[in-house]
Amino acid sequence: MIDAAIIGGGVTGCAIARGLSRFELDICLFEKASDVAEGTSKANSGIVHAGYDAEPGSLKAKYNRRGADAMPEVCRELDVPFKQNGSLVVGFTPEDKTRLEGLLETGKKNGVPKLELVDGERARSLCPTLVPAVNSALYAPTAGIVCPYELTLGFAENAAKNGVTFTFGAEVMNITRIEGGWRLHFQNGETVDTRLVINAAGVYADVLNNMVSETKLHIIPRKGEYCLFDRMAAPLAPMTIFQTPTPMGKGVLVAQTVDGNLLAGPTAVDIDEKDNVDTTADGLTYTLKTAARSVGPLPERQIITSFAGLRAHLESDDFEIGEVEDAPGFVNAAGIESPGLTSAPAIGEAVAEIAAKILGAKKKEDFDPVRRGIPKFREMTNAEREAYISKDPAWGRVVCRCETVTEAEIVAAINRPLGATTLDGVKRRTRAGMGCCQSGFCTTRVLDILSRELGVEPETITKRGPGSEVLTGGRN
Repeated sequence: MIDAAIIGGGVTGCAIARGLSRFELDICLFEKASDVAEGTSKANSGIVHAGYDAEPGSLKAKYNRRGADAMPEVCRELDVPFKQNGSLVVGFTPEDKTRLEGLLETGKKNGVPKLELVDGERARSLCPTLVPAVNSALYAPTAGIVCPYELTLGFAENAAKNGVTFTFGAEVMNITRIEGGWRLHFQNGETVDTRLVINAAGVYADVLNNMVSETKLHIIPRKGEYCLFDRMAAPLAPMTIFQTPTPMGKGVLVAQTVDGNLLAGPTAVDIDEKDNVDTTADGLTYTLKTAARSVGPLPERQIITSFAGLRAHLESDDFEIGEVEDAPGFVNAAGIESPGLTSAPAIGEAVAEIAAKILGAKKKEDFDPVRRGIPKFREMTNAEREAYISKDPAWGRVVCRCETVTEAEIVAAINRPLGATTLDGVKRRTRAGMGCCQSGFCTTRVLDILSRELGVEPETITKRGPGSEVLTGGRN
């Protein structure tokens, strides 16, 4: 019997894994996909929210502020890109200004520093690309941006370094009570016994909770569609630009990513299917039309891809965090939608403390909080590049021309802790395939490197796990 089983390998589950790895425990994280960050954590805005819109006293408000405060240091420890570029919530009408005044007061109650309500002229001095129709804005200089999947990988790799075991392709089909804990039943017929379960299963967290508790949860998948633009469009959003929020969320934003692309979205449509991440013509049209209200028409010819993600929206409109009253030893981290990414460092620490208290665990003396990412050839000076190439010529073989990713980076991504086993896994760790051609030129070379490094036939390599094989048909 293990001490703790974490179900879900998104940013929340991986943050909890890292937090719990500070303790002397036998911990395993189970993820049904082939890698971490395969769900919502790879398909969101990447915004570190300042914390001005969550209801004061709510868990969202509490963990948003704590997470935002912790994010700079966490990103330094995990070697994850983070930029504190600030944000504006823009208004166009007197009614919008009234709502912005309400957000300002909410932000003050939540302890958000340096918030400022500004007029249109001041807003355009901060962000010259704003349209003339903007007549007011809420300025939050402490807001930032982070790469959501790199943050997830950072948490996961550091947790693995500190002793957490990760098991992929492990879908939990049932959970039953046994003496001293719980039994997890997996899709392949295997079982695992554990003293404690931590439910971080995203849009499926209600399904797991409802297996063990009479207090039922209902998560509504809320789809958000995005357009991603080439770096040439990035100057349109020197900071994150929101519009006045609605009951469905923070609305369509225009923002830079930490890698210098421009991002527009998301939509907010409640759906029934927990796995439906298809984009739609109507959704993308709405995204572009709405985003244009803030900065004018977006350069549609510079769109390089579109995608959709699902938010795990609970009917309570708040996070559900803590031990379930009628299921001792079962801890929820459910309903983690926006500002879930921002909150992840704080949720990870809080849930770890809850679990450690239940288990009576002691902290390790040798916990190492530092994780180092893969060196990025595209960011090196020429002198640094020459030094790396002199040690390993693979550093001089560029595989992805759009993002200047070398063979050595791809090899490192495959062979590091929790290494990549799929094309998408390589993409998230190195950005190979994330440029203008969207893998058009580098797919076959990345596939060959995966086949060689993993010691498997090319036909077995997938894009994102079983069912997404890249090569089909037989050999002549």
